[in-house]
Amino acid sequence: MSPAPASAHWHPFHNMSDAVDPLVLTDADGLWMTSSDGRRLLDATAGLWFCHAGYGRREIADAAHTQLLRMHAYSTFGDYSNEPADQLAERLSDLAPGGPWKVLFTSGGSDSVETAVKYARRYWQALGRPERTVVLSRRDSYHGMHTAATAISGIPANRTGYGTLLPDTRLVARDDPQALEAAIGELGAEHVAAFVCEPIVGAGGVHFPTVGYLQTVAETCRRHGVLFIVDEVTTGLGRTGAWFASQKYGLEPDLLLCAKGLTSGYLPLGAVLVNQRVATPFWEGGEVFRHGYTYSGHAAAAAAALANLDYLHDHDLLAAADRIAGYLPTLLDDLDATGVIQSVRTGPAAMACVQLNAWLVKKDPGLVQRAVRAVRDAGILTRPFACGGLQISPALCASDAELEQLTEGFRKALATLL
Repeated sequence: MSPAPASAHWHPFHNMSDAVDPLVLTDADGLWMTSSDGRRLLDATAGLWFCHAGYGRREIADAAHTQLLRMHAYSTFGDYSNEPADQLAERLSDLAPGGPWKVLFTSGGSDSVETAVKYARRYWQALGRPERTVVLSRRDSYHGMHTAATAISGIPANRTGYGTLLPDTRLVARDDPQALEAAIGELGAEHVAAFVCEPIVGAGGVHFPTVGYLQTVAETCRRHGVLFIVDEVTTGLGRTGAWFASQKYGLEPDLLLCAKGLTSGYLPLGAVLVNQRVATPFWEGGEVFRHGYTYSGHAAAAAAALANLDYLHDHDLLAAADRIAGYLPTLLDDLDATGVIQSVRTGPAAMACVQLNAWLVKKDPGLVQRAVRAVRDAGILTRPFACGGLQISPALCASDAELEQLTEGFRKALATLL
């Protein structure tokens, strides 16, 4: 029998029967974390992709603190509002491509996806087309862990054990635009509400789109009148070197989702940007979208977001993301010389996946977690993907020297696994 965990804290995505020696983090600055036992560790993942500005940014903390003392929060249901939320909505509408936009705030990425799926179905109801209910998404995609978000995510391990969470959903091949066309043709466009797409697959293993894929599926959606929902929870607010990956790929989504980098994780916040062209039934037609969250438009979270966006701009961190994206392939090029690595996926964003050898992982399922521990023992924090890969997505403030230290830690750690 496994020893009983010492804490009542239930950790997400973790086998709690084995939760006997957690890493307790106490302090952070820039890319660096300090643990309760005094170790100093370089964070290769920016938390869960979110800490674009880095840790310990007083400008962001002070903005949140000031708003917390002035008025930390109040409901924005009905006709109530607050200044930071109003300002942030205008700021996002200006930053996102292809607007103007209407902005509905959430508490995070899963909320944003759940909201978008509900909105897609409600939109077609408002237009007198209630038969348009099917939501399409891609294999290997990750869209969060709420009910609808889990149902449309393409990571099998995350869907297992729940039964049918949401009817009228279907997965299509990740990078085959004809698969989307075929699915719409088979179902009938008159039954399809939306296609939800990460521009770069994140937690599914960091898969960059094949040339022309995103532009083709966007055109397919437009031709068939299917709402094109771009999930930028991971890629939005700077990680691709632009405020949104949609700018980089020339996309004009109907709905654009963000969270994570919106506040760099200083407070929980997400947003659903609805293009004015598909907001009309609710903004001009008298329809009511009966949806929202207790903390939609949370004043202190919005103040943190505004300060974070200022910080990203003032410190030129979008250009820094391009620099990181350009340097990572060089640094990671010879990792596969360790023999335990199958491939390293890099591309035009400050993110990468170190894919462990699939045959070795199948032979020894514990290999992935041992790899995470070995990298940690080398002073670097990473995390595993369900595909058997390890995440690299540092804060955008990472220096070249820190990137070199990060990759050297991976190299030394992975060499010890065989």
